[in-house]
Amino acid sequence: MLIKLFDQKAKLSATPIVCLQRQDFAEWLEKQASKTRNWLKTNNFKAENGDICLFADGEGLLKKIYFGYDHSDPTLFSKLVNKLPAGNYFLKYSVAAQELQEIAIAWELASYRFDKYKNITKPKANLLVTDKVDLTYIENISKGNQLLCDLINTPAEDMGPMSLAKAATNISLEFGGRIKQIIGDDLAKQGFNAIYTVGKGSSCNSRLIDLRWGKENHPKLTLVGKGVCFDSGGLDLKSPAGMLLMKKDMAGAAHVLALASMIMRSNVPVNLRVLIPAVENMPSGSAYKPGDVIKMYNKTTVEVTNTDAEGRLVLADALSLAMEDEPDLLVDFASLTGAARIALGADIGAFFTDNDNLAKNLLKYSTMSHDPIWRMPIYAGYFSQLHSWVADFTNASLDSSRLGGAIVAALFLQKFVGEKQNWLHFDIMGADSSGHAKMQGVRALFEYIRINHKP
Repeated sequence: MLIKLFDQKAKLSATPIVCLQRQDFAEWLEKQASKTRNWLKTNNFKAENGDICLFADGEGLLKKIYFGYDHSDPTLFSKLVNKLPAGNYFLKYSVAAQELQEIAIAWELASYRFDKYKNITKPKANLLVTDKVDLTYIENISKGNQLLCDLINTPAEDMGPMSLAKAATNISLEFGGRIKQIIGDDLAKQGFNAIYTVGKGSSCNSRLIDLRWGKENHPKLTLVGKGVCFDSGGLDLKSPAGMLLMKKDMAGAAHVLALASMIMRSNVPVNLRVLIPAVENMPSGSAYKPGDVIKMYNKTTVEVTNTDAEGRLVLADALSLAMEDEPDLLVDFASLTGAARIALGADIGAFFTDNDNLAKNLLKYSTMSHDPIWRMPIYAGYFSQLHSWVADFTNASLDSSRLGGAIVAALFLQKFVGEKQNWLHFDIMGADSSGHAKMQGVRALFEYIRINHKP
């Protein structure tokens, strides 16, 4: 971890970060030595939020960091981390405990690197903090983020269904959980026809991963994550550009495993269950086809109108299984639709729920934790887009405009959950606009569960 507590020895080698606010900058600048004034003007530093200027001494050694920061958004420090050389740094001003905590978390998350396949790794910058911060809490967030990002960033050749199951098993062993799997042909034998069918085109066996942890008398929390380890689109093949980042189509699974690890590491008193349908959606002679009808785990029949709308199919079987336990809160995470990205962009995770109180609380914790998410409507009128002449409904709209696609996908899933179940559906990107893995919605939901204890 790159967040360290102050000690006198570390401070001797540490570089101060001087935070300046735009409204006070002109007055402050007039009081500085001419060398400082000239250097800041030369670098066009105006103390706008996120402005950065590195300042060296007479021998060219880094002496200070000037940073524009008005205390409104601690996540701005994530911009600073990647500009700094290796070494120790500290904030040269006093801040409230909660603000310092969020700055430290932003610093830690921004310091993540995926260097598993690199021969050269870049040294990182450490932030020295006072004992105002909870290092144990920060470490939990950091480890959850590292797990999530490592899983998403790993190429599909090394993160197939079996590898994803191994990662879940390792987490279960670490925290004393219980895990079982249903693999290959046994999926069809036990009625999980959607999970089995979507993975038929791959040479890798599909599987349903089932992890349990906690005491049975605690509130039941069930997390379901889409584990499509690679999505070619199946016979409705994606374009090369559309397929390039499809190793991240198991981002939902990575999110629920990260959240579960954070819950277990904090020993939150919940009866936790994690379900992950892990598959590859590949084209081959054995792949499922447009027009096929799948009899789902809950006996509903679904006509396949698009083999590239596979995520909702595998999630539906897992959600139906989850419902047998009657959980107090059921949550699913999935990189499900491009429509959600068009609506909110890559940085904001979409979520759906019929529970107004749950949505209100979740948005409160989203703001507190600087984890941007936004509630989307579950508008029943759009379900007509899934009308089928041969089955109960289709898996995707035949409307070429695909208007309201994220809502239609949520409505599809709701048919396997029911309107009375306390349910959250997250439709996330799982990556930033550059394609690098990104945690979305996990911190907000973790805070909600950790503080309330009662899903």
